[in-house]
Amino acid sequence: MSKEYVIMTDSSCDLPQELADQLGLEVLPLEVMADGKNYRNWLDGREIGFKEFYKLAREGKELKTSAVNTAAFEEKMEKLLKEGKDILYIGFSSGLSTTYNSGEAAARELREKYPDRKIYTVDTLAASLGQGMIIYYAAKKKESGATIEEVRDFVENEKLHMCHWFTVDDLNYLKRGGRISAATAAVGTMLSIKPVMHMDNEGHLVAVGKARGRKAALCQLLDTMGELGEGLEGQTTFICHSDCMDDAQYVASQMKERFGVAQVNINWIGPVIGAHTGPGTIGIFFWGRER
Repeated sequence: MSKEYVIMTDSSCDLPQELADQLGLEVLPLEVMADGKNYRNWLDGREIGFKEFYKLAREGKELKTSAVNTAAFEEKMEKLLKEGKDILYIGFSSGLSTTYNSGEAAARELREKYPDRKIYTVDTLAASLGQGMIIYYAAKKKESGATIEEVRDFVENEKLHMCHWFTVDDLNYLKRGGRISAATAAVGTMLSIKPVMHMDNEGHLVAVGKARGRKAALCQLLDTMGELGEGLEGQTTFICHSDCMDDAQYVASQMKERFGVAQVNINWIGPVIGAHTGPGTIGIFFWGRER
């Protein structure tokens, strides 16, 4: 008889805490430093609230993030193994963070220590609710009776069909992260240029377009969904936002009106991702023919 297994992830998935609880997920919090203080990025914002974090961001406070180390993964994983559970870790893009690599290193160590147990890891090459949406569908597979190997293979086979499209409101956050030059940020800000970005097949966030003004950028996200999306009618899709709920709700209403999606889950971009994108970011996530 196969052992019980759990799906484990990290808090960059940005799922609502209540949904993570419903899905039975084990979530390891990443860390953020805001205004000189360190906080763990729990999904429910218990150490630093989302509104509070973006207030600090708008005030120009220093924001830094750090990946979870291997020891933290080992501690969490070994506890689960001792409870008699096998583990499927579905992690944050290795193209943006060393978090997944730390999880895989911990898994390698524990496979030697527990040779009769199953410890699998999958790099989603995704972030925020892109990662979260993949995990959501993986957990639904598990609920339907899929084995740990079947869920692992589902994620590996489908992750490059998870479309992640974003726009940001303040180019200076991308400038600080080295995504764009200081000159590009200055000119773009002056002209109200809003970049349109996506997560590529290597798990990197790349700029692929630009729009003149906020509403045009949101419309470009929706147009892209219409071009790339497959089977949108009836899909459960996700939207993340960094303190711009009105825009998120507008995009959600357009998803339903234009494409007939069945359900749209909206949630905050947590501090770990938000430290690099800034307030006013909107991301949409859906299944499509390619990223």
